[in-house]
Amino acid sequence: MHKKILFLVFVSLLHYRATQAQELQATVTVIANQIPNSVDHKIFQTLQTALNNFMNSGKWSNETFQTNEKIVCNFSLRITAALDNNQFQAVLTIQAARPVYNSTYQSPLINYQDGDIIFRYIEYQPIEFNETRVQGSEPFAANLSAIFAYYAYTIIGLDFDSFGLRGGDPYFQKAQNIVDNAPEGSNISGWKAFDGIRNRYWLMENLTNSKYTLVHDALYNYYRQGLDQMFDKENAARNGLLKALNQLNTVNTESPNSMIIQFFFQGRANEISKAFKNGTPDEKSRALDLLTRLDVGNLNLYKQDLQ
Repeated sequence: MHKKILFLVFVSLLHYRATQAQELQATVTVIANQIPNSVDHKIFQTLQTALNNFMNSGKWSNETFQTNEKIVCNFSLRITAALDNNQFQAVLTIQAARPVYNSTYQSPLINYQDGDIIFRYIEYQPIEFNETRVQGSEPFAANLSAIFAYYAYTIIGLDFDSFGLRGGDPYFQKAQNIVDNAPEGSNISGWKAFDGIRNRYWLMENLTNSKYTLVHDALYNYYRQGLDQMFDKENAARNGLLKALNQLNTVNTESPNSMIIQFFFQGRANEISKAFKNGTPDEKSRALDLLTRLDVGNLNLYKQDLQ
């Protein structure tokens, strides 16, 4: 009876989440140990404070946010070069997690590194973003806010996808709007198809292209039909995970080497391996067969736990 009450409360929470947007509980860290002391490092502390305020104070939808529904996420901006005219090159690592029902475990939603970062920042200059004017008044300054806003919407979209079928669509469209109207300038990259095969353009193309709709179904099944049931319905949970893997395999078969498949598995290998480690021989065999095709980079780990 007690578990039933807890489950009903959780279902009510899910319904609430479906109608409320998720604000971010973001931690932004700026690392500048590669930059010589000839550059005043105080600017990087100021930048870190400004980015934390930008991500945590920004309102990413028209809905009302609740404190206990914030999405835990971390952004590590590693400055790799200080250029002329207050411009900087950097690598951005983005990580976000989603709580699993009836546990303290946080499952990774995104674990991604973006190396195509160039921006201009003048100390104490406000970091601003307007979705109707993404390019702002100066492209290199606008590129910084556009990149962080893009990942804010992406994280929120992934979170909503994990709680409701196609729940993240509105946020992926907002991120796509940034791609379509991104700042342009010499050395600004990552927003165009020709900038590479795995970048901001291709990630959002995959997340908004109807050809990859099964990925959204897989996200839902992976979490709601999979991990969220591991506490008291392990067999059903593994079936949900297998369903998600089968859906991803269908996408991979129809569109080999698409960015979204690699993106999905980044940071999830240990989680998936542990979920099947105590499964039946048949479950392990089916999972290993699918993972051999989907996540070759972590094959040794899967073989160790599932063979």
